[in-house]
Amino acid sequence: MPDDRLANRIAGKTFRFTWSDGPTKGDTHEHVFHPDGSVEYHKVSDAPQKGRPTREKQYAAVKVTGDVYAVSYLASSGFTLTTVLNFGDHAIVGFASNDKQWFPIKGKFEEVK
Repeated sequence: MPDDRLANRIAGKTFRFTWSDGPTKGDTHEHVFHPDGSVEYHKVSDAPQKGRPTREKQYAAVKVTGDVYAVSYLASSGFTLTTVLNFGDHAIVGFASNDKQWFPIKGKFEEVK
């Protein structure tokens, strides 16, 4: 059975998530989804310096429909980020949660070229 947890539209790509709602409202985070299944992310500020990247061992990305993908990973902080990316309008919705907290999140994303 083929492993479809690393959708080609996500694997090997870099995206910037800009949050319009949730605990990180107003922030932008860059995510690098490596082909090996790991993900690196960091906060991007207006200053030339970027936040220090964190690398997690595994993410999953699956195609839901033609332009919609679900992407999720467990961070070492104990939070799970589960998002749905709509490539049609570049909207992102999802949830950030741990064993005690749950936050709906939304925003926009762009692919970094």
